[in-house]
Amino acid sequence: MDDVVTVVEHGAQRLDWLPDWAVALILFAVAIGVVLLVHGALFRMLQRWAIGQSLFWRSLVQRTQGPTRLALFVFTLTIAVAAAPLTEATASLLRHGLLIAVMVLVGWTATTALHIWTVVYMRRFKLDAEDNLLARKHATQISILKRAGVTLAFVVTLAAALMTFDSVRQYGVSLLASAGAAGLILGLAMQPVLANLVAGIQLAITQPIRLEDAIVVEGEWGWVEEITSTYVVVRLWDWRRLVLPLKYFIEHPFQNWTREGASIIGTVMIYCDHSAPIPAMRAKLEDFVKESTLWDGQVVNLQVSDAREFTIEVRLLVSSGTSPKAWDLRCEVREKMIAWLNENHPEALPRHRNDLGRQAILGADAPRPTAPDVVKRPRRAKPAAPAAV
Repeated sequence: MDDVVTVVEHGAQRLDWLPDWAVALILFAVAIGVVLLVHGALFRMLQRWAIGQSLFWRSLVQRTQGPTRLALFVFTLTIAVAAAPLTEATASLLRHGLLIAVMVLVGWTATTALHIWTVVYMRRFKLDAEDNLLARKHATQISILKRAGVTLAFVVTLAAALMTFDSVRQYGVSLLASAGAAGLILGLAMQPVLANLVAGIQLAITQPIRLEDAIVVEGEWGWVEEITSTYVVVRLWDWRRLVLPLKYFIEHPFQNWTREGASIIGTVMIYCDHSAPIPAMRAKLEDFVKESTLWDGQVVNLQVSDAREFTIEVRLLVSSGTSPKAWDLRCEVREKMIAWLNENHPEALPRHRNDLGRQAILGADAPRPTAPDVVKRPRRAKPAAPAAV
């Protein structure tokens, strides 16, 4: 690098007829122009090459474009600062800026490497599979740990950049001297944030929820759409979004329908009359599910789960490969069973009975009570009309 600086200095000496600030600007402009031209040409070639390559190489080329450009800027500007006729104060200020740029480059490179590693790691799993429990498990862990890694890289880079300033370094030393009180105050102020961060680590390890899990929370049914470092987004069945803090899933109970697998059993309740043909309904349910493409061939059952004053409760159990399919299968079975009952056994639908008396109970052949004999009375004679005078 010293040889390169020497060559640039000899070239700058030919511009000694210009002011020093003009020579420095020319050197900086040339350095920036060389970086833009060389880097742009190289990356256009790499992008054409990556079109026919795998996802890993396309992601690598796309993600490394920014860090490599910044690295070339730092390299060429370091040479320009060393060769430019600058005052000591100006050169020191520029070297300080380049040092911060190097720290930013290191942090940027770390986050880029983390992203590329996650892409490579997740290539072995298929989230679009029918039973994607293992894929969702690893996707959840990678998502949370990746966010934690990016946050850590940002904090470390920012802290390292700030520590290059003398005033900030002295302030940090004074904070360390009163670490007890400062730590207590900071802990109280950051308690909600820290609680969610700790909850995120717990979720990544224990995994009570995973991405695309079907859950029931706060009386709402939906899927886990996104898990960030502080909150969880639940996509409800009607496309609304329910946002909950991470610590909610550590401190409150909820239902996870796909904790151990994507398959799920759906329940359908139908209320019928006491005279409903249960064996025929059971056989018809089996015909319905065998005709449906939503049934996974595992569970089909019909039972009378309760008997009430006017109706009986018939419970239908059917299984499906995923929770959305289970919902559609439940609706399909309910519609077909009600239509079949209405067409073939209308008497099995719920109805109310009224007691019409003894005759309605015993039927038309029951003996009727005889009416009492009627005694005819003689008619009373009409009074004679008065004689005319």
